[in-house]
Amino acid sequence: MIPQLLRYEDIGILLLRIMVGVIFVSSGWSHVKNPAERGKQIGMSKGFTMFLGTAEIAGSLGIIFGVLTQIAALGLIVLMLGAIQRKIAVWHTGFWGKDRYGWHYDLMLVVMCLMVVFTDGGRYVLLR
Repeated sequence: MIPQLLRYEDIGILLLRIMVGVIFVSSGWSHVKNPAERGKQIGMSKGFTMFLGTAEIAGSLGIIFGVLTQIAALGLIVLMLGAIQRKIAVWHTGFWGKDRYGWHYDLMLVVMCLMVVFTDGGRYVLLR
């Protein structure tokens, strides 16, 4: 172990939050900008797709800016567990995927969000 690196723990958590936020903003925007088309792709109604996109954007902004970070991360975990369930039970996608993306990516985002939950977003947050 290199103890000198521990002083950068909060910077690492901030970078993790920014990365998670960027991924979810991008995903949420794809849902919101054309919910009818995106809804057909994922097998959801236009209204529910719009809800998903809005929830992803709201959660990602909470994580990026450190506003109610744990709640935002827990909300995104719920969304990702829904995505994993859909990939496994409905699309029959394996861990690595075949014709569609596997659920390894979704699981990685769940673990990243768990890190945010367990650390409460680190030191650099606006509102706990």
